[in-house]
Amino acid sequence: MRQHIKSSLHRLVEGNIRRLTALTSVGITVAGMLLLAIIAYAGTAANKSASERERTLLQNALNRGIARALNEQKSVAWWDDAVTKITDESVDLPFTDSNFGIFLTETYGQDEVYILNGENKPLYIFTEGARGEPAAFERRKNALAPVVDEARGNSDNALMSRPDVFGESQKDYKTLAGVFEYAHWAGHILSIDNKLAIVTAIAIIPNQDKSLLKTPANLLVAITYIDDPYVTDLGNSLLLDSLTITPKPPSAEGTVSEPVIGDDGTRAGFFSWKTQRPGHVLLSFILPLVGLGVLSVALLAAGMLRRLKKSSEELASREVQSRHDARHDALSGLPNRPHFAEQLQDVLNARASGADDQSVFVAYVDIDRFKDINDTLGHHAGDQLIKAVASRLGEIMRHDTLLARYGGDEFAILWIADGPHAATALAERIKSLFASRFEIDGQSLRVTASAGIATAVTETATADELMRQADIALYEAKAQGRDRAVFFSADMASRVEERMSIETELRRALEADELRLNYQPIVSCDTGRISGVEALLRWRHPERGEISPGVFVPIAEQSGLMPALGEWVLRRAMKEATLWPDLQVSVNLSPVQFRQVDLQALLGGLSREYQIDPRQFVLEITEGVLMESSDRTSRTLDAVHDMGFKTALDDFGTGYSSLAYLCNFRFDKIKIDRAFVAGMSKSESYNKIVNAVVSLGKGLGMAIVAEGVETETEVNVMTALGCTELQGFYFSKPIEAADMSKLLTTFKPRLQPAKAAEQFELLPFAQAS
Repeated sequence: MRQHIKSSLHRLVEGNIRRLTALTSVGITVAGMLLLAIIAYAGTAANKSASERERTLLQNALNRGIARALNEQKSVAWWDDAVTKITDESVDLPFTDSNFGIFLTETYGQDEVYILNGENKPLYIFTEGARGEPAAFERRKNALAPVVDEARGNSDNALMSRPDVFGESQKDYKTLAGVFEYAHWAGHILSIDNKLAIVTAIAIIPNQDKSLLKTPANLLVAITYIDDPYVTDLGNSLLLDSLTITPKPPSAEGTVSEPVIGDDGTRAGFFSWKTQRPGHVLLSFILPLVGLGVLSVALLAAGMLRRLKKSSEELASREVQSRHDARHDALSGLPNRPHFAEQLQDVLNARASGADDQSVFVAYVDIDRFKDINDTLGHHAGDQLIKAVASRLGEIMRHDTLLARYGGDEFAILWIADGPHAATALAERIKSLFASRFEIDGQSLRVTASAGIATAVTETATADELMRQADIALYEAKAQGRDRAVFFSADMASRVEERMSIETELRRALEADELRLNYQPIVSCDTGRISGVEALLRWRHPERGEISPGVFVPIAEQSGLMPALGEWVLRRAMKEATLWPDLQVSVNLSPVQFRQVDLQALLGGLSREYQIDPRQFVLEITEGVLMESSDRTSRTLDAVHDMGFKTALDDFGTGYSSLAYLCNFRFDKIKIDRAFVAGMSKSESYNKIVNAVVSLGKGLGMAIVAEGVETETEVNVMTALGCTELQGFYFSKPIEAADMSKLLTTFKPRLQPAKAAEQFELLPFAQAS
């Protein structure tokens, strides 16, 4: 049995090795063939590149030959004497022979020279080493006509265009600046009597006395045949070995040929030369050696190629998955925000182009009080709820709609539909999905959602604009009490813009120290004197006037400004509290400060900076802090108490008013809200509630402060019920620090505790109102 197992393992290993060897062999063979092909291509490409370069050099040399011929003619054509001595009336033949005919032919090797007047009639001819008769021009007239016409300024001919190398070299010519526009020229390669020739023509103009200029000017025309001597000189200058013109392309190895085609389209044979072959060594020696080397390593290359292919496939698969993950939410599997925005913009573009005229809606759906579910049931339950909501929202999706998760508990829907009631139908569908309960981790949950819906009103609406409008509508749905759908309207945007404007200006006002604190006195019911003040934040805008804290404080809390604003209030209150060392100073704290600020460190640092006694300060907090009760909140309040600061529960009775707050947290004061003070004149129930709160607070050792007292009756009633302190307009409205200092010196007690108690006991409740 053991031997059988060993044998099986041996065969298995042997088979694997055999397969690996075969694969490696194939891979190296392929790689070797590729390497050989590369070397062969490199050698061939090098030879081809060399030939192409030589062809380019040859064409450039011909163009330079035309420019050289024009330069040679220019040396005698642009000359005052040439204008005056060669005219229609007379031609100075000895001068013309010496400076034109003999000079151009013997000095520069030009074969035929013609001087034509303004009507293109010959004034002078020099061919075959002697002066010729005008009749000799007739046999060249038709062949030279296209070049002559071009030199006269008429370029409407069938000749192939060439680079004006001569013209480029005349840019810096200054002597002829005044008549340069008349200095025309032309140059081409043509077939003259079946022989290739350079034909050039240039106007004869003065170079000094511009008054001698006449139009049309005489024209100097020359023919330079591209014969064997010319070609030999051309080949020597270009280092092209054995450059010749042959009737047919030669077949000798290493010889390259280029068709010789005149600018008039006539073929005059072939340029032929022995080309350089830089790839010859690669093809003749290196290629065979590499071929032998490839054979020796063929097996290894095969394996490497197979492994590379496998790795490439895995990489491609991971790339596809990464692209999918980048555009989708990991928890729900839905498209994410960037993907949604991209698809929405595509739909809006199609609508703008007229490809689709249906209405486009965007809905933002947000689960109400999702944080409470996370906090009470845990994040796992929250994740399961997200999946369940995503599944239900998917039930209303059609092929032309898109559902995405924006993160957290927020979803987005792209809805395309027709009809005036499409948006309402979408809202009803969303609401119906949340009508039934969700089963999460064995618990049945009643969950509601808020939705904000926006529609593309204009053809130019953008994805960002539509998404912003849906977000504004969702914010409005939350503000209206949740569990509803709200459709975007222009006034919502105005309110958001107003809020953003206030936020920006509040930030600037905070940085510029343009805020202020007002103080309202708190009066002791025992002595009738001012026992403390409450610091109240005020903002006088230079254009808007006084802005209520009820407007800008919530904006500060939502925009992240509250920590800085709260620190400014504490800092200013501690600074100005030094004016009244015998008074308690009350300062309101926002719930945001408990969540975002290390309150203990902040209070400790400020109290040391301003050298104040913490016992002078009362920190007022609302139920909003306690509703989000956590160990951190308890530790913070205990630490504040241990530092010496007093605390007060503000607006008691207006929220949930849980009695557990009074048991679980140490408070020095309870502040009864203005609503109960004013309500005592309307209902006996308020009387009983206030009486119960006072009794409860005193039983727990807390002081009771009644806020918002405005009449003498309210003062007497609250005093008689046992309140410790009173605060309200009856004593003073909130005033600035300087005015408060004056008030402290002039304030006279207006409270008579004994009389208040007597009045309260003698008057029936109905009369007390």
